Amino acid sequence: MTRRRPPDPLPRLYRWRTNILQAPLFFLYTAICGSLSLFVSLFEKGGRLQHRLAQIWARGCIKISGSHLVVRGTENLRKYPVAVYAANHTSYMDTPVIFSTLPFQFRILAKKELWTMPFIGWHLNRSGQIPVDSVSSNSTVSSLGAAVRALRAGMPLFVFPEGARTPDGTTQPFLAGAAFLAIRAQVPLVPIALSGVYDLLPMHTRHFYPGEITLTVGEPISTEGMTLRQVEALNIRLRETIEQMRAQSKPGAIPAAEMSS
Repeated sequence: MTRRRPPDPLPRLYRWRTNILQAPLFFLYTAICGSLSLFVSLFEKGGRLQHRLAQIWARGCIKISGSHLVVRGTENLRKYPVAVYAANHTSYMDTPVIFSTLPFQFRILAKKELWTMPFIGWHLNRSGQIPVDSVSSNSTVSSLGAAVRALRAGMPLFVFPEGARTPDGTTQPFLAGAAFLAIRAQVPLVPIALSGVYDLLPMHTRHFYPGEITLTVGEPISTEGMTLRQVEALNIRLRETIEQMRAQSKPGAIPAAEMSS
């Protein structure tokens, strides 16, 4: 008679720990930081203090999750003062990972629907983030026009080209918005690969499964001299580059340089 292997107690432990400790602390901490951010927005219009609070919130969220963040390729974050940064979208925790890593103020392109949500929408509006309306092509072009103006005014942008979180951990097809913006504003496109964040907080779950998470910043892709006819080619190159970086960040891969936080 074959004896059954007893169930792994760790998943159950993670669920209990999330429900009893991490989730309440996460939401309380988010409410405090969000309220402070809304408060300072009444007095400071440039967004510097709000962005600093977002960084503090993000780093605290990662600590609450119990994960260890490794950042690779940080030298690529300093090569250009203005660029479009684009990453694969794996989890709700992607946003804290991004805010905790990028060392400068930037704006995020996000779905316009988020602006209708209480508290979240207020914060997005007050912090100067840029809504993207995907209802029609005309609305989308108008939304991207605001993003181009921000780039030309000297503000870096961050985009999740997939448009939504992956349901299974694999990289989904990329929308062409990030490539379009980089070419239109003639600024570099910087690929960012996220690994391990899906495992930390997968889609359709409310529990943290901590481990090592990795953010890899790739070599900036120059768009100097490119035209809008090359948007699709650039979009394909962006996705392929991020996929290659994800493969290199798997266990056993040896990074050229890394920084732990």
